[in-house]
Amino acid sequence: MFPEFRLRYSRLPERFYQRFRPEPVSRPQLVAFNRTLAEELGFDLAALPDEAELAGYFAGNRLPAGAEPVAQAYAGHQFGMFVPQLGDGRAVLLGEVVDRAGRLRDIQLKGSGPTRFARGGDGRAPLGPVLREYLVSEAMHTLGIPTTRSRAAVATGEAVYRERRLPGGVLTRVAACHVRVGTFEYFAARGDAEGLRLLADFVIERHYSQLAELSGGERFVALLAAVQERQATLVAKWMGVGFVHGVMNTDNTAVSGETIDYGPCAFMEAYHPRTVFSFIDHGGRYAYGNQPGIVMWNMARLAETLLPLIDPDDERAVARAMEVLERFPERYEAAWLEVMRAKLGLVQEQAGDPELIADLLQAMQGGRADFTLTFRRLCDCAESPTADRGLLTLFEEPTAIASWLTRWRQRLGAEGRAGSLVAAGMRTVNPLYIPRNHLVEQALAAAVMEGDLAPFQALHAVLARPFTEQPGRERYALPASDEERVLRTFCGT
Repeated sequence: MFPEFRLRYSRLPERFYQRFRPEPVSRPQLVAFNRTLAEELGFDLAALPDEAELAGYFAGNRLPAGAEPVAQAYAGHQFGMFVPQLGDGRAVLLGEVVDRAGRLRDIQLKGSGPTRFARGGDGRAPLGPVLREYLVSEAMHTLGIPTTRSRAAVATGEAVYRERRLPGGVLTRVAACHVRVGTFEYFAARGDAEGLRLLADFVIERHYSQLAELSGGERFVALLAAVQERQATLVAKWMGVGFVHGVMNTDNTAVSGETIDYGPCAFMEAYHPRTVFSFIDHGGRYAYGNQPGIVMWNMARLAETLLPLIDPDDERAVARAMEVLERFPERYEAAWLEVMRAKLGLVQEQAGDPELIADLLQAMQGGRADFTLTFRRLCDCAESPTADRGLLTLFEEPTAIASWLTRWRQRLGAEGRAGSLVAAGMRTVNPLYIPRNHLVEQALAAAVMEGDLAPFQALHAVLARPFTEQPGRERYALPASDEERVLRTFCGT
């Protein structure tokens, strides 16, 4: 029925975590179950119990054989301010499994009761944010972006209290692992060099085995560079789909290079680099356009924690770390250009490409054009100039984009590929469907307030095929009307 559970993290010293058994809930009900992911993880679908028994497992009322639930300790910079102790206040790592591809995958319950890291919280999660993470994380996966996955969502049958009374939920989350930059900060803040070394060795074994043969400070310089590489690539992919994470704290930055913790996240519609959705981000620290700079800042915080491992001499350690950090802008730029060239149907590299891309974004900003639909309709424009009108209608002021189209076609012409071939390639990287915020909120409201899961299920089905036109589902591709627009999102803590 269940694959074999184990947990290497629990073999680390107990200062790394708290052993914590999930608190049972009264009336668990399975509201979403990811059969595709279950099969990928090695679950025997034919032998699974009925929904009632499954709900008990995914609520934490029952534990699979081999599970060793722990709440992980970590710290973090939250909106730039350091908090020396955070940790899994409402989540437990049940264990890890080896999936059918031979990869280790963490299985975690989120909303499973208050651990010692809860800081006065109730340790629970409202059903709405649970379903939001399920929808958005799975959508990110289908978009080809490294991410945690959602295995199941359960309604607890119990209320949680935030600004008002809400139904509770538990999410089963799957990740390559749950170690964060903030995990390193936790041990650095305590001057625990042994803990830092054990953690770094764990991460290298788990994610960066190519570094295993390195020794001394080189091992940890290489670890910093490897994590930075994955983060640069990840954020470039975010930028390519208009994704705004919302809470890019160091405790939400996974060293595996996966997107983690979908709280007040959303997808941008009208393009603007200062787009913010999080209700707590009053200063726009984590705005869309700030995300590359923030991840670089987070890498600097990781570098600080590794200094004692890099070299006992502070000046030499800082110099070695700075050599890595100074490469971030160039590496991010390369990753971003790769993403954007693909979105524009460009295969070759030319010196004028950054300017061409920047001018497109400027035209989109000036014309308040929808980010996703602009790129999707450019696919049609690559195939035929007769499609230009469909693109121009997205722009309140089309003069700049009309002029830009001429330059883009000249650039495409220099590569000498057929328009149909260019368009086909563009349609594999430019989605038609994204989790538009108003659609997500409508689905969550129906599920939470009315117990109606049909809108949630319909949206999830559309998002499972984001690059394929789905007749009859045109409304899922449209931006919000003025009346539908949702400008603020919440994390549910």
